[in-house]
Amino acid sequence: MPFEFKNLDERTRALMVDEIDLDAADGTLYLSDNLSPGGCQAYPALLRTAAESGDESTLASALASCLNSHEKPRKLKGGGFSKPPIMRANAHQMLAEGEFNRFYIRAICRRAIQDGIDEVVVYRAKPVEHARSESEAKIGERVSTEALLNDLRSHPGVDTALGLPPGPNSGLCVKLS
Repeated sequence: MPFEFKNLDERTRALMVDEIDLDAADGTLYLSDNLSPGGCQAYPALLRTAAESGDESTLASALASCLNSHEKPRKLKGGGFSKPPIMRANAHQMLAEGEFNRFYIRAICRRAIQDGIDEVVVYRAKPVEHARSESEAKIGERVSTEALLNDLRSHPGVDTALGLPPGPNSGLCVKLS
């Protein structure tokens, strides 16, 4: 099921592109280990195009051919590393959903700040089959726009201090209050 981005319009898209360009200029744009060398080169433009006129689904389709055949080896409990596992079939979708959502949230925070709105509201933008209790508890929560924006900017591609978005496949997002 696709995400329902409640405030995705031309203004939000322009702010998403600004945020992508900011990370690209600063050298902080997240490049997943799952991306092939060619995928790493193509990714910024693909992400930007999705922000300008697409969504997480169009980004996922574009990324499908940009991944390595195998993931990086995993560290084993007893030491050493596993053989590189075959790339998960949905790796392109997970990457696209996570990163499109992160830049969307950043844009919503910037938009709220521009409009004098101090907080954004967490909502479920994508239905999930098995919702985590931690994610369910966040729905309806009001979050500081400045704190969330700064958190997302300082933690590209990794878990954030505020826990938004709360990991892959959570389906959570924010909207203007």
